Amino acid sequence: MQPTKKGRLFSFKKWDFWSWVTLIVYVFLFAFIVYPLFTLLFNSFYNDEGSLTLDNYANFVKLKYFYGALWNSLKVSAFATLFSILLGVPLAYVTARYNVKCKGLIQILVIMSLLSPPFIGAYSWILMLGNNGFLTRFLHDLGIPFSSVYGWKGIVFVFTLQFYPHIYLYVSGALKTIDTSLEEAAESLGRSSFHRLRTVTLPLIFPTLSAGALMVFMASFADFGTPMLLGQGFKVLPILAYEQFISEMGGNPAMASTLSVILIICSTSILFLQRFFVARKNYTMTGMRTPKIQTLRPLAKWLLTAGALLVACVSIIPQATVIVTSFIKTKGPVFHPGFSLNSYKEILFRVPKAILNTYSFSLISIVIMVVMGMLIAYVLVRRKSKLTAMLDGLIMIPYVMPGTVLGISMIIAFNKPPVVLTGTWVILVIAYVVRKLPYTIRSSTAILYQLDRSVEEASISLGVPPMKTFFKTTGRLMGPGVLSGAILSWITTINELSSTIVLYYGSTATISVTIYSEVFTANYGTGAALASILSITTLISLIVANKLSKKGLQL
Repeated sequence: MQPTKKGRLFSFKKWDFWSWVTLIVYVFLFAFIVYPLFTLLFNSFYNDEGSLTLDNYANFVKLKYFYGALWNSLKVSAFATLFSILLGVPLAYVTARYNVKCKGLIQILVIMSLLSPPFIGAYSWILMLGNNGFLTRFLHDLGIPFSSVYGWKGIVFVFTLQFYPHIYLYVSGALKTIDTSLEEAAESLGRSSFHRLRTVTLPLIFPTLSAGALMVFMASFADFGTPMLLGQGFKVLPILAYEQFISEMGGNPAMASTLSVILIICSTSILFLQRFFVARKNYTMTGMRTPKIQTLRPLAKWLLTAGALLVACVSIIPQATVIVTSFIKTKGPVFHPGFSLNSYKEILFRVPKAILNTYSFSLISIVIMVVMGMLIAYVLVRRKSKLTAMLDGLIMIPYVMPGTVLGISMIIAFNKPPVVLTGTWVILVIAYVVRKLPYTIRSSTAILYQLDRSVEEASISLGVPPMKTFFKTTGRLMGPGVLSGAILSWITTINELSSTIVLYYGSTATISVTIYSEVFTANYGTGAALASILSITTLISLIVANKLSKKGLQL
């Protein structure tokens, strides 16, 4: 191939190894992201008779049953984001600026609560604050009126405790690196601490805070499991799309497609809205004077430590609850005094394949993600062009796609010849790779930006081909950081529910789907045992990721 002219889309001088990598990645993305999305969009313009129409969108606007679900989704997501900010920002400020005790423990507890799937949190709070929960009964015995955790307020409560760690992690990082000269200038002008925080500190960290708020909103907006378990008639858009697609009365794929398109439009709009507000102002700082940890008086120190630990401990209660209740004797939905391993024996007897499926599907997905992530990251960082810029944009599309939408689009696209994947384990693995690949690529590009090109250039100058240099030198240097990021993707993959529940078929059920089924059939003991397996796996994976990240720093 001849060198292209300046300004053209392709900038490759020849078809080398990385050119083929770029082409293969484009084929993969068009096959499993672009094609399903266009199929979903086209399907939304057809009625049950196969005629082209706008009736589906008209019905959405006219019928409260449909547009009310969108309003419900926006309402719970907005409240969850607001309360997450109110919880996460003070916790981040206290741990980042003051010499409180147990900072390491607080951070571990917060991260553990974030990495546990929301539907396990919902299930745990049902055990505690459901219609017959033990805390509900305790409150009634004390004469305190309390109905239950069900309804939209319960959904917001669970979302807040599940997702506020996004705010905490983003804001605490920003507060540790902020330039204090501006705060000191405000203090010299006689501003109070609260006024300084409101007018200087918060505006400076607004881009980071808004990024965390975006994560909370998007996660709440796309979540399927928590509203399904706690809603009791309170419909949000992901649930409505799922019910329209998989219905006992035969379903309405066209309407499900319409709802899915609206979900994507809303998610994308929120993303661009956040970027618009951030781009309105300049937030550049020198970063030369980072803040020092302030020493508190003993009483204030212990009070703030107790408050921070209380928040972290409350957010980890769901994981502790499922582990404890998994050992309690049960008979159907009723717990009995005493401890037993019967719940674990029952899941090993009834659903061993779901456990095997979870780990095997996730392991295959992670291997593919690691290989693709490293190769794509190299193309994005070292082979920059208009073509790779477009590639970067395509890769981030799943970031705004709820799992339910991804599942529906893949079934519509691959439910008929020439490619039939519906009902196979392959479609689950592809969905996991597509959904989690952006995170693996981001961790890989972050590591690659830190590696000096001179190492690769020295290897090539010694006669080692570029492809061999990547696998023998660059890939090895990237390894620890990439693997630590991949383990975090592994954690979210084994806990994935929203796309799995649409795509699974009988023998391809996973632990998350089985927990969902067990809770709906009131088999709380077996549900707790399965949830405990996921929680323990998450903890072990988090420890391994921490070890690998430390090794990466040593490199």
